[in-house]
Amino acid sequence: MKKEKGEIPMRHLSVRQQLSPFSFSPFSISPMPYTASPHRYAGFPDNFRRCGNSGILLPKVSLGLWKNFGERRPFTESKDLLHYAFDRGITHFDLANNYGPPYGSAETTFGRVMHESFRPYRDELFIATKAGYDMWEGPYGNWGSRKYLFASLDQSLKRMQLDYVDLFYSHRYDPVTPLEETLQALVDIVRSGRALYVGISRWPLEATKFGFDYLRRHDVPCLCYQGRLNLLDRQVIDDGILDAVRQEGCGFVSFSPLAQGLLTDRYLNGIPADSRMRTDVTLKEEVLTPELLQQLRAFRAMAEERGETLARYALRSVLEEESVTSVIVGASSKAQLDENLKVLETLG
Repeated sequence: MKKEKGEIPMRHLSVRQQLSPFSFSPFSISPMPYTASPHRYAGFPDNFRRCGNSGILLPKVSLGLWKNFGERRPFTESKDLLHYAFDRGITHFDLANNYGPPYGSAETTFGRVMHESFRPYRDELFIATKAGYDMWEGPYGNWGSRKYLFASLDQSLKRMQLDYVDLFYSHRYDPVTPLEETLQALVDIVRSGRALYVGISRWPLEATKFGFDYLRRHDVPCLCYQGRLNLLDRQVIDDGILDAVRQEGCGFVSFSPLAQGLLTDRYLNGIPADSRMRTDVTLKEEVLTPELLQQLRAFRAMAEERGETLARYALRSVLEEESVTSVIVGASSKAQLDENLKVLETLG
């Protein structure tokens, strides 16, 4: 084709310029905007519980981003699952600075979703994050110092593209840093506007009681305690943590209510090749002893007597404990999340 005088060669034009207004181009298509389901609160208030004596209501089933929302998973899958959860009434999303893998990537994923689709719903979301475990090298990237907690939260806010989080936890007890330093940092984090509420996670009983008292006296009461509670691990009950939580008027959020998948049908007939036990270091094969397998099968038999799956039975057992506000599930698929949410049909 003869080029007219003054015409710019096509090879010098951008892709957008080369396309006529009537041309189809994948570059011209924007992602469909997300609009939350108008039925997302169909289960409200029945599917929510008050967090201790506070003004906060949390969904009985919350979504944790510990393992399934890092950069190794396609972003579109993570985004779809987060949308799916919110559309079904899950308003509480639980994160931590080192969730991924790799560290920080779950918060980065959540930040992208916040930027692309959740921003209009920010005031409907209750977003929690934590600091306490290793996050970066050197003496200031771990434990419970004031420097670490402030720096970690500032990094988390940047990754999640937020001005503040609703809840910030001290993720573990630090036996060396004075408790007053850690707790005053939590108080000052709230006063700085970085978080609306604070909580503690995995602290022993005496430190927990000290923390409750300190925070209350400084007008920043502990909103909730996060600990592991499931059919296989009752330590927070045995150690008196749940009693202390109840006496304080504090909420309790249970992580790992399904014991990383052990309390499902996943391992009853062997170890699947794609299971966490085969692909992740946090659940080791030697845990699945013949004695444990026998116990799991006994739990399943009890579940079947009630017409429930093992997972539903396990979640209900935690949610029926006095003082438990919410359970955090770590669903990796919509089907898994749907199965977990069915527990709401069996609760009073």
